[in-house]
Amino acid sequence: MSASHNRKMKIAPWALLAVAASWGYAFVVMKDVIEKQSVNSFLFSRFAVAVLAMIALKPSVLRNINLEILKKGFLAGLFLGSGYIFQTLGLKLTGAAITGFITGLYVVATPVIAAIFLRHKISRFTWACVALATVGLALLSLHGWSVGFGEFLVLISAIGFGAHIIALSQWSSGLDSYTFTLAQLATCALLTGVISFGQGYEAPADTTGWLVVFYTAIVCTAIAFMIQTWSQAHITPTKVAVILTMEVVFAAIFAVIFGRETLTFQALVGGILVVIAMFAIVIKNEESVESAHGN
Repeated sequence: MSASHNRKMKIAPWALLAVAASWGYAFVVMKDVIEKQSVNSFLFSRFAVAVLAMIALKPSVLRNINLEILKKGFLAGLFLGSGYIFQTLGLKLTGAAITGFITGLYVVATPVIAAIFLRHKISRFTWACVALATVGLALLSLHGWSVGFGEFLVLISAIGFGAHIIALSQWSSGLDSYTFTLAQLATCALLTGVISFGQGYEAPADTTGWLVVFYTAIVCTAIAFMIQTWSQAHITPTKVAVILTMEVVFAAIFAVIFGRETLTFQALVGGILVVIAMFAIVIKNEESVESAHGN
């Protein structure tokens, strides 16, 4: 194992943590905007701007597109876009707390999908971290329970997000990260565009709405998914899933700081459990890197 690869394995978890923070902050800034613009219209605006921004920043990316990137990017984008779409549909039929918890089940879905379809062996340590993170997510998000069609749709979204993580782990290595990310986001824009224009597209209502669109498109989408795609070439999909659960913790922290919300004792305990699971995965990953480098 080269020193360069060791260095990337150490950087990747912290890069993913930054992605989780940007996603957590997005919940706070999106809250008012979503009330003025339909969710599907917002998603299409977000993905469309992200695609245009990536092309504008690097026009040569269009020359790098080939059949392999188109095919793999389209399939990975289908998983990602389906996750967002089913999550949105489910949210319309059930509460936000239940939706948040069930969506968080992608943490469990990821290693299960890997074990079933890829025959990956998951260590007891990793399963313990997954279990701990799942309990934390439950304490953060679960406030009552009901079973219905909305919950079923959100469960499908969790499977979609888990499948997306697996797809990146299988396909991102050896592909140009920038071009591969563009192909995925273009697919998401296509999916959400078909739905939003079918329903009647609504543009952002004001300047604040456009600013949030640009923030979520460039920082939370284009840059974030490039980092995720790059990171998954260097660490396992299960570790990626656990680290990204920090999105829930960051959302709670930023809601308290910027949204002036209050945290219950239950939510605080849940956040601590997720933090413990995340750091356990990161530290274990770094110890493995150091051991391999020492050998």
